[in-house]
Amino acid sequence: MSIGISDEHVELASSLRKWAADLRGRELARAAEEDPAATFDTAWAALTEMGVPTIGLPEAVGGGGTTLDVAVALEACAHELVPGPLLGPAVAAAVLGEIPEDAVVALALGDVVWDAPSATHVLAEADGGWRLLPVDAVDLTPATGIDLSRRFGRLVVRDAAAGEPVAVTTDLVRRTAVTLAAAEAAGVARWCLATAVDYAGVREQFGQKIGSFQAIKHLCAEMLEAAESVTAAAWDVASAASDDETQWAFAADVAAAIAFDGAVEVAKSCIQVLGGIGFTFEHDAHLYLRRALTLRALVGDSDEAAERLTAAAVEGVRRRVQLDLGGRDEAVRAKVRATVERIAALPVGEQRAAFVETGYLTPHWPAPYGLGADPVTQVVIDQELARAGVTRPDIVIAGWAVPTILEHGTDEQRERFVRPSLLGDLVWCQLFSEPGAGSDLASLRTRAERVDGGWRLTGQKVWNSVAERADWGICLARTNPDAPKHKGITYFLVDMRNTPGIDVRPLREITGKALFNEVFLDDVFVPDDMVVGAVDDGWRLARTTLANERVAMATSRLSTSTERAVELAAAGVTPAQRVAVGHSIALATVCSLLGVRSTLRSLAGQGPGAESSVAKLLGVRNRQDGAELVVELHGDRAVLGDDEAVRDAVWELLNTRCLSIAGGTTQVLRNVAGERILGLPR
Repeated sequence: MSIGISDEHVELASSLRKWAADLRGRELARAAEEDPAATFDTAWAALTEMGVPTIGLPEAVGGGGTTLDVAVALEACAHELVPGPLLGPAVAAAVLGEIPEDAVVALALGDVVWDAPSATHVLAEADGGWRLLPVDAVDLTPATGIDLSRRFGRLVVRDAAAGEPVAVTTDLVRRTAVTLAAAEAAGVARWCLATAVDYAGVREQFGQKIGSFQAIKHLCAEMLEAAESVTAAAWDVASAASDDETQWAFAADVAAAIAFDGAVEVAKSCIQVLGGIGFTFEHDAHLYLRRALTLRALVGDSDEAAERLTAAAVEGVRRRVQLDLGGRDEAVRAKVRATVERIAALPVGEQRAAFVETGYLTPHWPAPYGLGADPVTQVVIDQELARAGVTRPDIVIAGWAVPTILEHGTDEQRERFVRPSLLGDLVWCQLFSEPGAGSDLASLRTRAERVDGGWRLTGQKVWNSVAERADWGICLARTNPDAPKHKGITYFLVDMRNTPGIDVRPLREITGKALFNEVFLDDVFVPDDMVVGAVDDGWRLARTTLANERVAMATSRLSTSTERAVELAAAGVTPAQRVAVGHSIALATVCSLLGVRSTLRSLAGQGPGAESSVAKLLGVRNRQDGAELVVELHGDRAVLGDDEAVRDAVWELLNTRCLSIAGGTTQVLRNVAGERILGLPR
């Protein structure tokens, strides 16, 4: 998915990519390989005719677009590697607000001039301030550098007085440069990902398409994770340009910490997937690696950005993305606010029942248990709950069990289970995984044999949280051993308290505590009326959810461990540790941004994008790495165990190791992402 989410931005990106492809930028770059003074005039003429460099200028001077519009355009042009001046003039236009007619304004950050041979003017620091200098007031020495599609050069100012003073700051110029360069990084990452996936889908080795090899599949899935991170950061910093300065600066540092290293890694991985052909000069992949390396060199060190993020977070800054509902909330806002205020006024012990009565506990569920709420209403409810400081109760495993009962159960099952589960009167556990059927759940061996009036279940389940206190369990068991493994499975509801033959044994984990259990089923009777859906159709039920999915409003808080790392940074850590904390802040912020983008797609009436799948993978890494970082920040105190905060940190580190296993291992999820999102062969 590209930076743009709205229908207008999706259309803009698509049309510009098609247009930019006709410019044959890669061919132009190759043709000018040995010419340090190449200006790529034909590409620039096409760009100016299309109005790309001036999209972000005020409407009165030929623009009228937002910074996000500019970012969408730059991403599309970078995807096709449009050569010559574009990024520098776009940054200059954004900073200046207007540019001289027919001018090509190059940007000088330090001694390096962007788009040196093409320049008619240079925006540079001179005599203690920023000036717009005519090219005859400076000496420019162009060179052919890493990026063959652009020309840079060195700057010597001969006559600063000939330039017009400009009321901008270095911070503003650099922040704008990061904002728009991040959009180009997203375009580079997108092309590299698509190129690698396309090749992996057709190239054969050992009699198979290489995309079917798990190593290649995982590499492509990792590229997807990086590309989505780059895109989310680029989208956010462009969106934040219209926000207050503190928020924009924070978003820019997240982009600087994520986007450019990410684009370089995706470009390198693209060459790796391509193999020998990717290492040849004839293939275009190296041109994109060159562009990615150049962007990273131009905008500064990611560690410096990470350190600034730590400093900002210590001062209480967090990225707070405001969802623009476009007035669609006006019809429901007043009613929602009144209902939330009524819930908030109740004693805490009475609030849960009020949540259930109003449908606000599960607003995405159908009435009478929810509201059948559309995405806008769901977001408004979340916003008003946050404003009132009221937390929605967590229904835990019931959040998996009850939707299946609602969608596939009988009226009697719905009457018996749904409302008590929402009220918290019934506690559920999940009896799915087995010692030999974890990620490959369809290989389960627990058998269900038909008897008079129901079924007898025999087998072993594992990793069952709250089974020791659950009232009911949702259980998958094999009812037809002769059917293919995804068939012949049935979905049962098991009475955990009143059924003989159930043995729940605590399973002590690496933390030393027992949060999970293993459950042994020995000839456990389940009556026919506790079968959900059709016999032998349980696998389909286990994989379905309600059509009206939950839309959540992302929080501005970082992950728990990252917040703790910020607290420790405030108390004093080494410079290297401050950088590590900053990178954790950047990753945690990107994870939140992926959620925001997914919500915006729902609000736009679109299906889920890759963000929802990538968010799980990145979220696991964020929580695991963050927990490990906190222990590292405690230093040698971690070995003593005589401090409660240190003990908690060690417990969190150990406990989060389960996250890359539970709910499908990271490796299996990357297989799924490779096949279902990227379309790689099985």
